[in-house]
Amino acid sequence: MQVHLKALGCRLNEAEIEHWASDFQSLGHTITRQPEQADLVVINTCAVTSEAARKSRQLIRRSHRFNPGAKLVISGCYNSLEPDNAARLDGVDLLVPNDQKDRLVDIVDREIGLHTMPARTTQPGETALFQQGRNRAFIKIQDGCRYRCSFCIVTLARGGERSRHVADIVNEINTLHSRGVQEAVLTGVHVGGYGSDTGSSLYDLLHIVLAETDIPRIRLGSVEPWDLPKNFFRLFDNPRLMPHLHLPLQSGSDSVLRRMSRRCKTGDFARLVETARQSIADFQVTTDIIVGFPGETDSEWRESLDFLQATGFSHLHIFSYSRRHGTKAARMPDQVDPDVKKRRSRELHRLGQKMKLAILEEYVGSTQPVLWENRDVPRGQTGYSGYTPNFLRARLKQSKVAAANTILPVKLASLDREHGLLNAELI
Repeated sequence: MQVHLKALGCRLNEAEIEHWASDFQSLGHTITRQPEQADLVVINTCAVTSEAARKSRQLIRRSHRFNPGAKLVISGCYNSLEPDNAARLDGVDLLVPNDQKDRLVDIVDREIGLHTMPARTTQPGETALFQQGRNRAFIKIQDGCRYRCSFCIVTLARGGERSRHVADIVNEINTLHSRGVQEAVLTGVHVGGYGSDTGSSLYDLLHIVLAETDIPRIRLGSVEPWDLPKNFFRLFDNPRLMPHLHLPLQSGSDSVLRRMSRRCKTGDFARLVETARQSIADFQVTTDIIVGFPGETDSEWRESLDFLQATGFSHLHIFSYSRRHGTKAARMPDQVDPDVKKRRSRELHRLGQKMKLAILEEYVGSTQPVLWENRDVPRGQTGYSGYTPNFLRARLKQSKVAAANTILPVKLASLDREHGLLNAELI
């Protein structure tokens, strides 16, 4: 059978479909990037916001409409939070809840019946990651979260913390590296909580991964700022651990952070970032910000903008607050008017772009090793796009060198302000 896999939302969802792809291949099935050609479509949904849930429903309907003959399997947070609504959508053949998704391929094989066709089996050594048009591998190291931020629905959808065995993580990375993968991104719902259920820690995991793998690049997904111990930044002395962290802040106002039930004040966050910048060469930080949290006043909004500008970020992931039934924030008074949220969101996007361009401009003329991941088609010209170690996006126009999935040193020759990236030239 030909199988098409699609994920919405977080990197953890991406990591899970990469694992499913490998399992489907081991049974002799082919992964296809074309949903209209698939015999089976599997969608890993998201419901972190109301908009994400809407997009999940939209994707399910569209997948059935474009390929009504394919079997349609739904998993992910939308499915777990609204199983009755998901089951009523046209074309859905099977729902796999989050607490069973580690066995999704076995469940699909049992419930739907997958007929292996050996002639289509993937050639030995070929990874499903490349078949999906991707080069960086997302590695799931844990699931679930023990904290209860007042806005977050994911803890209800994903449940308590569960860490993978270190040996399984190391083996997965080594297997992917043997098949040509150059970068592994460690991800989860609460990455910094790794080992809370096993007596280990994220620090211990990274120490072992750096010692027992040879993959050129290791990167961390989103890590809560309060989870990092004082000695954590020593790990970055190893150049294989990329000098970039995504530290979700959510607001630059302490009073808003208290209502969010966040465990980090702005002063703590600023000191953490400063320590990282002093300890790690070329370190860059990205973050998440929620706009229009219940009760957010104009004064609190200005506090947030001032803090973001003073701290400086290479990229902002911006979310308008979405009321989610079952969370504490949904019951809070003084819900912010949608027009106010839109205005603030536009203002924050302008600030985010300004900060990004200022940081990119600092690197014009420098030499950086870039992992060239994907073919890019800017303005009708074929080329490649990829990321520097500190996660700045670069573009390489078509050259005689086949750059895909290689790490090549380049000169970052100029800044493309329109697209927010650096134009690179081979050395």
